[in-house]
Amino acid sequence: MRFVSRTLAAVAALLAAPAAADTLVDNVNGITVDESGDVVRFTGLVFDDDGKVREVLKRGDDRPTDVDFALDGKGRVMLPGMIDAHAHVMGIGFGALLLDLSDTNSLEEALAKIDAFAKENPGRPWILGRGWNQEKWGLGRFPTAEELDAIVSDRPVWLQRVDGHASWGNTMAIELAGVTAANEDPAGGRIIRKAGSREPAGVFVDAAEALVNKVVPEPRPEDRDAALAKAQEILLDNGITAVADMGTSIEDWQTFRRAGDLGTLNVRIMSYATDGDTMDLIAGPGPTPWLYDDKLRMGGIKLYLDGALGSRGATLKEPYADEPQTRGLPLMTPAQLRNTMSRAALDNFQTAIHAIGDAANSDVLLAVQELSETYKGDRRWRVEHAQVVDPVELAEFGKHGIIASMQPLHQTSDRTMAEARLGPDRLEGAYAWRSVLQVGGKLAFGSDAPVEPTDAFAGFAVAISRTDADGQPFGGWLPSETVSREAALKAFTADAAFAGFADGHFGRLIAGERADFLLVDRDPLLASPSDIRETKIQEVWVGGKRMR
Repeated sequence: MRFVSRTLAAVAALLAAPAAADTLVDNVNGITVDESGDVVRFTGLVFDDDGKVREVLKRGDDRPTDVDFALDGKGRVMLPGMIDAHAHVMGIGFGALLLDLSDTNSLEEALAKIDAFAKENPGRPWILGRGWNQEKWGLGRFPTAEELDAIVSDRPVWLQRVDGHASWGNTMAIELAGVTAANEDPAGGRIIRKAGSREPAGVFVDAAEALVNKVVPEPRPEDRDAALAKAQEILLDNGITAVADMGTSIEDWQTFRRAGDLGTLNVRIMSYATDGDTMDLIAGPGPTPWLYDDKLRMGGIKLYLDGALGSRGATLKEPYADEPQTRGLPLMTPAQLRNTMSRAALDNFQTAIHAIGDAANSDVLLAVQELSETYKGDRRWRVEHAQVVDPVELAEFGKHGIIASMQPLHQTSDRTMAEARLGPDRLEGAYAWRSVLQVGGKLAFGSDAPVEPTDAFAGFAVAISRTDADGQPFGGWLPSETVSREAALKAFTADAAFAGFADGHFGRLIAGERADFLLVDRDPLLASPSDIRETKIQEVWVGGKRMR
């Protein structure tokens, strides 16, 4: 009787257990990257109830008959979910919720938008926003506090430049921060001064931003939750199913964790901490495991070696062509860089290093060469942006497993500014995507959002054409640095996942990885660059669940 009872109990348990539910999406024009790194086509995809791919079916393969659900893809193009290899998740959300000046084309237009925003939000104690760009405005200088004062003088205004490497404030913000003519420029920063005076003019570059940031009110947890929800909405609407978050603070991490705990974390986040202490606080003695079914992991640290070209903070080997008295603003010494990289490597954390100017890129490439003698194995050293590299040093990207994490849209946004900053004789090695591949390096493409839009298909179009949305310049800017369509797809999917140690988890539609995919209305391997920009994302699936 005891045996019978145990047998009946076992049968009951089996009957009560939910059966694994397989789903077949058939009749698709599928494109993915296989285990060998080749771009391949398929016509059907089977995934299980855990959201993992079980089988990729090619034309002529027998279709399984024991699936629980079968969906007709109606001949549409299926792609792996796009991965943004470099973005600022909370910045995307806050940028959409605060004042956004990224669409303004002149100082006057920006001031009018600030004025309207202030009048529409009379209860806000601060006017906060981002996105201004004096180069796009054709201003030929930085904007001033007085120009803001003429619009808003009854409360502080603090507005971040489009690249995040300078901020513009009105007089009330500067006075609240206690910044006066007596303040010296901090290391790695610059206070823009009034002509013929030491008085702050209104713009603070790189490390100098902290002088005012210290008095800006911190967002509340509910503000952060709203920003994350908005960021996920924007990412998924653009077909981005995974993102590398460059500069995750402890507050950001807790926001991600709250969403994960509540089941509302829908985009996969590869986190890189703001600094070593934050990295240790979050992850402890090594990278965290993948959490929430491969939705979140703290894997490394983001370092800033220099600033940006637009604010002349990127460090150059030779002076700026349009400001010969400066070579940029180094944000770390060579010793600080190596010590921080070593600290991370000791515990198997990955380092992602912001380097834009050729001097900064030279330093990080040399640092990797030196540290690779001590820290062996699969390190996947990352250089973020790598916008201007000395041509004689490009070959270093083919050594020591260095990944160039680059953003194609920067090339079209920066083209004329880069020409002005560098001069015509120093452009070789600028935004050098094909050169990185030719020397054996690996590319990971992203947007740097909110600096650029989270539009992977626009980035794809730029990568293969070196032209902007208007098709300019004709024939492409430095067209020898275009990449193939297959390389662009890999850089926005499989190689972007590899760059974040996510290979084997997601990034490719292959057996065992997550079923993150898009259904779109055109084939990016066949369409023209202008048509690729017009891609319509019809469905977005993450882990076998439809999100859009």
